[in-house]
Amino acid sequence: MCFHYAYIADKIKTGNRYGVANPPEFESVFHANAFANPSMPVITAEEPNIISYYNWGLVPSWIKSRKDADDISKKTGNARSETVFEKPSFRSAIKSRRCIIPATGFYEWRHEGKDKIPHFVTTTDQEIFSFAGIYENWTDKSTGEILHTYSILTAEANELMEYVHNNRSRMPVILAKEDEKYWLSNLKSKEEIEQCITQYPSNKMKYEVIDDKDLWSWASRRFG
Repeated sequence: MCFHYAYIADKIKTGNRYGVANPPEFESVFHANAFANPSMPVITAEEPNIISYYNWGLVPSWIKSRKDADDISKKTGNARSETVFEKPSFRSAIKSRRCIIPATGFYEWRHEGKDKIPHFVTTTDQEIFSFAGIYENWTDKSTGEILHTYSILTAEANELMEYVHNNRSRMPVILAKEDEKYWLSNLKSKEEIEQCITQYPSNKMKYEVIDDKDLWSWASRRFG
């Protein structure tokens, strides 16, 4: 799965990478943790030329209360690509509310006996890459507040990720750069959408073993 990632870039790099004229000011996020529902940069199908901020952990439109929204957001950081068209939480969003999530790397743990060893995984062909995601805009009817939320799609692990994530054999869906606009376009059929949901090649990925339990501290020293 993918519940921890980093986006280490400034507004200039982000603007150049995604062709956005005036990206918002932001600071690098060395460790985004899905279970904290952080607000992170996304690009949505509705506004493909704008960097927006959405909270990680999708809240479906049919959720009734803020308490239920808070509860379900802890369980929807990821959406399995194999079942995303069937699951009630995701099946509407995958058809018409797709997004891309900028990242510069993600964290996974390799299990060796009783030890869990953190690894930082990046792509070798893209300094900034994009997760395939889906999003929702949920309205709290008691207050009128709108929650903008997203989920990252996952797939079966490639060879590299089978080694790193050896207890689950999963990985996030990383889009080829040439597929990003296609993912955000007005795709109609399941078959068209699934063309983008592929394993990123192992030979275009690498990992580092992390020697610190504090991921934010490690990444800030390594990349800050």
